[in-house]
Amino acid sequence: MDWQSPAESVPSAFISTAQQATLRGTPPVTGAWRDGDNPGSRLFAGLGKFATEHGDTFPYARLAYEQFGELNADKSNAILVFHALTGDSHITGSSGPGHPTGGWWSPLVGPGKALDTDTYCVIVPNVLGGCQGSTGPSSYSPQGSEWGSAFPYVTIRDQVRATKGLADHLEIERFHTVIGGSMGGMHALEWALHYPDGLERLGLIATSAITSADQLGGELAANRGDSRRPPVFQRRLLRPIGGPLPRSRPCQTDGSGELPFTLRAQRAV
Repeated sequence: MDWQSPAESVPSAFISTAQQATLRGTPPVTGAWRDGDNPGSRLFAGLGKFATEHGDTFPYARLAYEQFGELNADKSNAILVFHALTGDSHITGSSGPGHPTGGWWSPLVGPGKALDTDTYCVIVPNVLGGCQGSTGPSSYSPQGSEWGSAFPYVTIRDQVRATKGLADHLEIERFHTVIGGSMGGMHALEWALHYPDGLERLGLIATSAITSADQLGGELAANRGDSRRPPVFQRRLLRPIGGPLPRSRPCQTDGSGELPFTLRAQRAV
């Protein structure tokens, strides 16, 4: 009689990470959204083959995004919002299936609010590498396993180019406004520099155009956590250093060139 272990058997249907965790009785090892999970209010845009600035190539890349409000006939009411380092496409709305947390800008986005969805169509992508539906370290590589820490190095420019692919997918040539805060502000600024005809207004919040030595040091500290480790570990590490990272040097100093005490303490974490 031939014997076959469970590890050698082939499942009859796709098994999502959430289903695997349920079968094992263990919590998921990642907070990433995975194929097979509830999409919530996510939409998806395929980008096809995508090459990075550093010469790596994704055979296929996609972006997840959410849309709040309706596009008008000439699509002139579209507002593009880039999320910060620990954000995603869920800018507003309650938590629920597919969205473990509520919207990160709910007080500002919605009918009658600052970004009025009765007037504008607010489009929020999860950036390339973001792991909340977009191609990222939790996605499968050509080798048939998750990219994990082998995920190609991507730049702000790569992520903005991918978002331009989303705009092309939606046939939006020019955004009413492009907005971003923190890392998202870097994306918004990059968009304005490379696609000046692709926006009418620009909103930059707590961001900068260059990366300082402090920021690079913080990035090195953050990279001590492998992308496959539980998200709680990464958030505990990134939150204390995340505040000062995207800000320009003049915004971080007290005028004498020295960092204020609170930022010096954060820098030492």
